[in-house]
Amino acid sequence: MDNLTHTLVGVALSRSGLGKYSPRAGLLLIIAANIPDIDMVSMIQGQLRGLEIHRGYTHSLIGLPFMAALAVALTALFSRRKLRWRMAWLIACAGVGSHLLLDWSMSYGIRLFLPFSSRWLYLDLFSLTDWVMLAVLLLALAAPLLNRLVSDEIGSRRGSGRGFALAALVLFVAYGGFRELLHQRALSQLQSRVYPDLGAPLQLAALPNSLNPFSWRGIVQGEHAYRLYTVPALGQFDPSGRATLYQSPWSPALKAASDTPQFRYVLYFSRFPYWQKDPIPKQQLQLVTMTDLRYGMPGQSFVTIRALVDSQNRVHDIGIGPGALASDR
Repeated sequence: MDNLTHTLVGVALSRSGLGKYSPRAGLLLIIAANIPDIDMVSMIQGQLRGLEIHRGYTHSLIGLPFMAALAVALTALFSRRKLRWRMAWLIACAGVGSHLLLDWSMSYGIRLFLPFSSRWLYLDLFSLTDWVMLAVLLLALAAPLLNRLVSDEIGSRRGSGRGFALAALVLFVAYGGFRELLHQRALSQLQSRVYPDLGAPLQLAALPNSLNPFSWRGIVQGEHAYRLYTVPALGQFDPSGRATLYQSPWSPALKAASDTPQFRYVLYFSRFPYWQKDPIPKQQLQLVTMTDLRYGMPGQSFVTIRALVDSQNRVHDIGIGPGALASDR
């Protein structure tokens, strides 16, 4: 999830009642709800390094208690106030746990069981930003202020905002369950179809829409091609409205690129790898491109890796990102 959503969930947890158990609990929960993303500093070393580190140990169950302890230490440092470490740590665990749960709910994935398993886990319920839930959380944040303005105007007692926070958290959980029902409905529509030109699907997925929970992006992977759909969770699914992407046949050039450490890691991260091979006649080279279709069409997905391969199937250059090596075309 985006960090604004993580922050607002931390605020809601604090206002829902956790805030009374520790000094500076609001600050503590905001830090704890964001602290796993401290691994984003790895992006300084490049996108590949970022893919390797992000959502690794800081987002694992074994890392949760250490992330919570770091959140407590940072809160004590910033607030210059002593905290009851045991209670503050337990509250911070709730904040870190909310981060892991939200990231698990996405299609990006999370490696919860490192170092025992490096498998990526995804629920495919939410996009990076879900505008419906962001609006609910922002409303819960602003509601106490509006309530105070009204209370001051009419002279009634001010509210604490706890009810709004609890309502937002309950609605968040209920909305997640609702999205799961819609997700299963979209998946069943894809699974009920036969794809004679693709053969038996190797895998398929229904990926979320950030604004419309009733519309899902369907991806069906065949042996040599992908089929892309817009899948309604409710109503009639029209399989004729599709895009078909044919992959380049497997070749020594693609094999040479895939054997490099950079391609191996991006392949480990990718869910729907799409391969292309384009000749560059003037340079007697071939441009090999691998794109993860989760994040957009070829040339648009931020998970794109390219390599220049010569006629002897030697890899000369590798670039990561949608614009990498584009000038070599």
